[in-house]
Amino acid sequence: MKNINFKGKKVLIRVDFNVPFNGQMEVTDATRIVAALPTINYVLEQGGRVILMSHLGRPLKKLMDDGSINVEKFSLKNVVPTLSEKLNRSVAFSENTVGEDAENLANNLSDGDVLLLENTRFHKGEKTGDVDFAKQLARLGDIYVNDAFGTAHRAHASTAIVANFFSDENKAPGFLIEKEMLNANKVLNNPAHPMTAIVGGAKVSDKILLLDKLIDSSDNIIIGGGMAYTFFKAMGGEIGNSLCEDDRLETAKALLVKAKAENTNIYLPYDSVIADEFNANARVKIQDSDKIPTGWMGLDIGPKAIETFSEVIKNSKTILWNGPMGVFEMDAFAKGTKSIAHAVADATQNGAFSLIGGGDSVAAIKKVGLADKVSFISTGGGAMLEYLEGKELPGIKAVV
Repeated sequence: MKNINFKGKKVLIRVDFNVPFNGQMEVTDATRIVAALPTINYVLEQGGRVILMSHLGRPLKKLMDDGSINVEKFSLKNVVPTLSEKLNRSVAFSENTVGEDAENLANNLSDGDVLLLENTRFHKGEKTGDVDFAKQLARLGDIYVNDAFGTAHRAHASTAIVANFFSDENKAPGFLIEKEMLNANKVLNNPAHPMTAIVGGAKVSDKILLLDKLIDSSDNIIIGGGMAYTFFKAMGGEIGNSLCEDDRLETAKALLVKAKAENTNIYLPYDSVIADEFNANARVKIQDSDKIPTGWMGLDIGPKAIETFSEVIKNSKTILWNGPMGVFEMDAFAKGTKSIAHAVADATQNGAFSLIGGGDSVAAIKKVGLADKVSFISTGGGAMLEYLEGKELPGIKAVV
């Protein structure tokens, strides 16, 4: 970006304003908007004219009864008040994403002006990577900047295809994407050791590629959440009614074998908080994770697991956390995830580098109020996961 002269230019910036709203359609979490401010403000300071585009939700999946889109619920005009406040300037809004009206608004901008386009996903061509739709978007700007890391793993019209209509010297990644890449690379490339990866969530199948990659670079891998029970069953343990992917038992065994060969320590939860039903008011007790009786299920890591995991984290120099340790949305099963959050924050305060990547992990660290006590929180769950797996992200490839 810093190699581009933005003075007097129309700068089309893909941002990620896919933010949550309350019943009054007011933004309830402006994290993604704030994350885009450095790029937007830089272009404005350089005398550019900013045209912002983003998606919001999945409007075409949630059509109204008559087959039309619920414009009120999915319109980006609801972002304008918060965006104007954060930028400390008025923001114009185009009710059309592309077309004559949008082009007229873009062409009438003055240096320092900001225009926000309507939701890109009101158009079927967005998710299919339609070339004609991307070409219409490209007509709005002289320069293209992609700063939407959260959608960089999608080859959508506004994230990747649109870049084809700009020369190499007139397109670039924004500061947020640059920041995400720099921090991810601290984990991927020559991390400070000991390096500990904390991987949780429901399914082994969602994290196979990540685990396989992490075995190569990590000293320790802590596995929690529902996916842990697939590993316990693969080792011959009794897991009762706990979540298990029977078609991934051999995969789990293979990962354990590879970890042993690579001298990577795998830590599974010694004990679990188990319940007799998936319910916040269920009966609960503590049980060894490989001795869970029929009719009971593991919904959180137990006290011994918390102690062991926290000790490993405390002695680490690089920490990656992707996925919760249990059903942290229910208070009865949130202690494990909260304890890990505190351990990561404590290690960070003692000099470790910590990267929180993945929606649920981010939600957990925020819920505990420790977001400012870790090194970096990624804005893109799926994109960060795919990047850490070693995949090429189309939205980044298109602008570098």
